[in-house]
Amino acid sequence: MKFKTLLLIFIFIICIHLNIFASEINIGSEAGLLVEVSTGKVLFEKNSTKKMFPASTTKILTGILVIENCNLTDIVTVPQSALENIPSGYVTCNISAGEELTVNDLLHVLMIPSANDAAYVLAEYVGGSVSGFSDMMNKKALEIGCTNTHFVNPNGIHDDTHYTTAYDLYLMANYAMKNETFREIVSKTSYTLPETNKHSSLDRVFHTTNELLNSKSRYFYENTIGVKTGHTAQAGNCLVAQSSKDNLEFISVVLNGGTTNSGLNERYIDSKNLLEYGYNNYTFTTLIPKSSILKTIEVENGTKETKNLDLVIDNDIYALHNKTLDFDSITPEITLQENILAPITKGTVLGHVKYNIDGTEYESNLIANTDVEKNMDVSIILIIVGFTLLILSSFISKKKRKRK
Repeated sequence: MKFKTLLLIFIFIICIHLNIFASEINIGSEAGLLVEVSTGKVLFEKNSTKKMFPASTTKILTGILVIENCNLTDIVTVPQSALENIPSGYVTCNISAGEELTVNDLLHVLMIPSANDAAYVLAEYVGGSVSGFSDMMNKKALEIGCTNTHFVNPNGIHDDTHYTTAYDLYLMANYAMKNETFREIVSKTSYTLPETNKHSSLDRVFHTTNELLNSKSRYFYENTIGVKTGHTAQAGNCLVAQSSKDNLEFISVVLNGGTTNSGLNERYIDSKNLLEYGYNNYTFTTLIPKSSILKTIEVENGTKETKNLDLVIDNDIYALHNKTLDFDSITPEITLQENILAPITKGTVLGHVKYNIDGTEYESNLIANTDVEKNMDVSIILIIVGFTLLILSSFISKKKRKRK
């Protein structure tokens, strides 16, 4: 019995460690965020609005700006100025001044191996200069709702005035990942630059810096579809990741991660834990299917046969919720129009229903499920009958006078 008891305790500890039973989660990185993509619902946050150094996660905004302002087939000639200001130790893709490459080539080496020279080349090509492109970046960031972001370069090379937040990076990634070209590029694990006027071989093969995408890595996470890593001494280990499984997509952001006590990279450990937390604890359910009857009312001036009217919802209510949600505890908030009177045509909007689930509101119109015919007013009937009798009486009187 002692052995069985110890075994059960051991299994329980392992489950807690793997977050199987956990309803909450902690991360080692200084800042973090987990958001469900389709609803924008925040499922976890830690210092998500704190201004932080983003390192190369900056390139998310660079990449989408380039895609929106260029043709992928455009030929770009590498200027010498784009190669002069990259500090020692920062990643490059070994391009040369005067080399001709397509925008598509430069985008791939920007996002996959995180080439800083490609970032400067694209910035000068699109914005005329690094400062001009940075202005475009800051304008775009504001357009998509980033209120705590200021960028001074296209690649995240450290500058004290170059900052953002975990939440703003989520907004950038969410925006960029809606673009199919961007989405395709950041899901790739490698890219080979072609032969060019300055380079005559295919030896420039680059691999992704995102170990979540690498099936041979200890950090591999099979549901990953992007997005971008970052690292500088000042920013620490950073990662914006997106995953897709079972019709659920999550974006996680971790900033200024270090290493665990066992020497593991926190940006990957934290990101995987966040994403798995989402899948382990949340799901989508059709709460109320379209055409479900939510309320039956009596239309006062309707005919006896039609006055009892069913109100149905006009769309499915499809809700994201914690798997522990007790559906019996959910009470809909129903609002009806005032003075509902016949005649009513099937499909007429007569009210509104709202559900509040885990702090998110889900709504639908309530519509008439059938026609309601108007019941003729008794007083009007009496008037018509009386008027008819009066006409008949007058007609009969005229006939009698003619006979005389």
